Amino acid sequence: MKHLLLFVMITFASISDVYAQKARKPSTDSYYPEADSRWVKKSPAEAGLNAQQLEEAIAFAKAHESKNPRDMEQSHYQTFGKEPYGYGIGPFKERGDVSGVILRHGYIVAEWGDPFRVDMTHSVTKSFLSATIGLAVDKGLIASVHDTVWKYVPPILPYQPFVQPDEANPLGNSPWLTPFETRHNRKITWDHLLRQVSDWEGTLWGKPEWADRPSAKPEEWRTRERIAPGQAYEYNDVRVNALALAGLSVWRRPLPTVLKEYIMDPIGASGTWRWYGYENSYVVLDGQIMQSVSGGGHWGGGMIINARDMARFGYLTLRKGKWRDKQLLSENWMKMATTPTPAEPTYGFMNWFLNTDKKLLPGAPATSFYHLGNGNNAVYVDVENDLVIVVRWVDKEGMVGLFEKVVAAVEK
Repeated sequence: MKHLLLFVMITFASISDVYAQKARKPSTDSYYPEADSRWVKKSPAEAGLNAQQLEEAIAFAKAHESKNPRDMEQSHYQTFGKEPYGYGIGPFKERGDVSGVILRHGYIVAEWGDPFRVDMTHSVTKSFLSATIGLAVDKGLIASVHDTVWKYVPPILPYQPFVQPDEANPLGNSPWLTPFETRHNRKITWDHLLRQVSDWEGTLWGKPEWADRPSAKPEEWRTRERIAPGQAYEYNDVRVNALALAGLSVWRRPLPTVLKEYIMDPIGASGTWRWYGYENSYVVLDGQIMQSVSGGGHWGGGMIINARDMARFGYLTLRKGKWRDKQLLSENWMKMATTPTPAEPTYGFMNWFLNTDKKLLPGAPATSFYHLGNGNNAVYVDVENDLVIVVRWVDKEGMVGLFEKVVAAVEK
């Protein structure tokens, strides 16, 4: 009897252990890398890629290094710095060599340059910014992307450390920022800002919206009539920064801390990425001084990050917002982010460039997309081929050529 009882107990324990292991096992069969540098590598052949074609694709990218100066501040003053009010107000960082990472089925199949070097990533920052807005929607802080933004943003008090306490504030000179209080700006929704179709009007952090990529008609800079929100696409970093400020107001905490808690830590990113705003983009919120971050490196600032961490973020978007068994960004948000903007069908939410009708990448699937920043910095995402490609500091020909050549190297 004792032996029978012992057998039953051992059998029950074994069955319980099997069920416990199944409960601990993630609900997906996809491979996800461990934190930091613990990332399994596979040969091109093991990952179903033609090794010679892959090598040629990488050589092509290396041969197309950007001709802009490596000193990002010098590069700025040779380009955007020539705009009205184009002086830098955020940090710049000298860049490294051409670098990149290629993932197939989540495994690293190729790396070149220094994938651990932390560099500016310019407007890829916008994709991180839109993710924080997506989190706010998923958590109910924003009820709908079609809500008007002004309802969520009360007057904001800028932090002005250089104002002497005994200086008289000129009568009628309000200290408050009210970025969504004009008749036009009250019509703008979160969706309009995310798709860069808002035509937001105003000045933020000393930069008028008309001064960013100004038109060739100076007489119209400050006098033209506003276009109804949703009707016209215009890539504009002042408006992106207005979205970042609105996001800060909704979260009531710095957006880098939101990104770290809900995205970067769960995907196992390194501790080396940083996200900066401008020297004058601090506000006082809930009794604390907080910096409103920028959406890119225009005038300095933005995200500085390594290629491996960019690949992790790209892989999250490849897996439709899911990391192992946890949905970090909702599938609904991911669907909206990859839905073409009527005024510009190759653009989804910032900074998701969509290959709608294969207009951007004729040699890649129409469902592919990429997160793009000046430099060029880019993260290519291809669900059909289960590919993620990060490339940094190449010209446009090098970027497009790399993506299409890697796609052509897929054998199975």
